[in-house]
Amino acid sequence: MHENKALTPFRIDIPQTDLDDLRDRLARTRWPLPVPGRNDRTDFSRGIPPAYLEELAEYWRDGFDWRAQEEKLNEFDQFTTVVDGQKFHVVHVRSTNPEAVPLLLNHGWPGSFIEYQRLIPLLTDAFHVVVLSLPGFGFSTPLAGTGWELARTTEAYAEIMTRLGYERFAAHGTDIGAGTTGRLAALHPERVIGAHIGGDPRWLGLVGDKFPYPDGLSEDETAQIEAVRAEAAAERGYLAMQEHRPDTIGAALTDSPAGQLAWIAEKFKTRAEGADRTPDESVDRDQLLANISLYWFTRSGASSAQFYYESAHSGIDLVMASEVPSGWAVFDTHPLMRCVLDPGKAIGHWSEFTEGGHFPAMEATELLAGDIRTFFRGLS
Repeated sequence: MHENKALTPFRIDIPQTDLDDLRDRLARTRWPLPVPGRNDRTDFSRGIPPAYLEELAEYWRDGFDWRAQEEKLNEFDQFTTVVDGQKFHVVHVRSTNPEAVPLLLNHGWPGSFIEYQRLIPLLTDAFHVVVLSLPGFGFSTPLAGTGWELARTTEAYAEIMTRLGYERFAAHGTDIGAGTTGRLAALHPERVIGAHIGGDPRWLGLVGDKFPYPDGLSEDETAQIEAVRAEAAAERGYLAMQEHRPDTIGAALTDSPAGQLAWIAEKFKTRAEGADRTPDESVDRDQLLANISLYWFTRSGASSAQFYYESAHSGIDLVMASEVPSGWAVFDTHPLMRCVLDPGKAIGHWSEFTEGGHFPAMEATELLAGDIRTFFRGLS
């Protein structure tokens, strides 16, 4: 049987009953009992502080306007299409420029297509922008079955770009999106014009695991890397849970909006710029809550965790292309970033910024837009 390759127009329209249910659940949240001496809303040393979480939940319940966010998101043309039995959500914003280059923006966890909401308008004079939602994320739900990991997803993305009429295209990504971007370039070098990766110092935490220790490090430089590794290790509880027990955490994320809020919002603290900032001081509060609301309404807290399980058990490693031009933009940079990640200076375009963090499209939108433009200028 041949698969239906149609691109079906899509419009976001969350039922009012779902909005009412969310507010009711938030109003009835059963909060943890306070621990004496633990009332600092900015102390994230044990996770997200209860005082801050209650404050953010109250705003989500009484101050946040999903319908306003929905209206803004529906300004983008959207479609769904089915590949290998799985529904994919597609944002497709065409440029009026006849010379525009197709650009695929790849998101990760705990992001979504909403991550790129403010970036898209800064690029459409030069690019036809496409944002695909990972299987099990956002409106690329529900999961049609098991087995959706990085490699299978990458091939689905290549197929969707063909359906959109783009035989050649540019690609950018962060987090999981760095993996899909790199794999597209490695396996389809004849199609990918260039691969642009957004990174941050947390990548140094992968030294000794995904990346080797470079030769010639001083004791001080080694100590700096070890400090980042220790910080990264302290943060990996979510990773271990999603890679090995996604069903267990999935039940909590699907039934408790406060739990889903804590699970995602905390990552916008530990991964974003500014050690003394709360998550909604690192990124816009309404955009943060729109992203979390998307996870809640689509029940993708549970299904996005499955992607981690599938990838962890697939035996597939990250790959980067050697034949395709590559560019890296590092935000909230660390002095050792290039020494560790590109010791031979093989990456032709390397940019470092003191601003931003793990979510540059939300934190440093204009800087990211400018770097994407600079990298792809002249590539064809």
